[in-house]
Amino acid sequence: MPAELGAEINGRLAARTLSSTLPVQIWARRPEAATAWVRLLATLNEGAILDERLRELVRLRIASFTQCRTCQIGRKSDTVSEQDIACLSSDDESFTPREQVALRYADNFSADWFAVDDATYRELAEHFTVEEIVELQMFSAMMLAGGRLALVQRAWVDDEVEPVLGV
Repeated sequence: MPAELGAEINGRLAARTLSSTLPVQIWARRPEAATAWVRLLATLNEGAILDERLRELVRLRIASFTQCRTCQIGRKSDTVSEQDIACLSSDDESFTPREQVALRYADNFSADWFAVDDATYRELAEHFTVEEIVELQMFSAMMLAGGRLALVQRAWVDDEVEPVLGV
């Protein structure tokens, strides 16, 4: 593994941006792209304008769509409880209106992207700044793409399944 990518991985593990190195080990076959990906994750997490709890709720909700084991098991924040995860729905009253809107957006972004319409943006604008909406979009895109990529590459540790690329 190139030293630059290794340093990025170590920094992201320490910051809890990454919970597993296995996906990145596979991506390391393209070290420049892997380094860029990990740095973007750092920007969207460690340099985020959206709060930690909201990002973790959105990340876990999207993981329920991607079915990525690494994403579902990993925890990036202690602000989300197991009780929160058990009822991770946009209509659950235990979440703030802002969290509910973000979860609804994550649902549509993941499963019904044609439902993201003008009404969606009006609702988002009631709770988020334009900059926050853009970050929510980019964060959602990274979580959806990363989770799907890790799943199809079988980038998880499992006694029965080897990672597809033999890392």
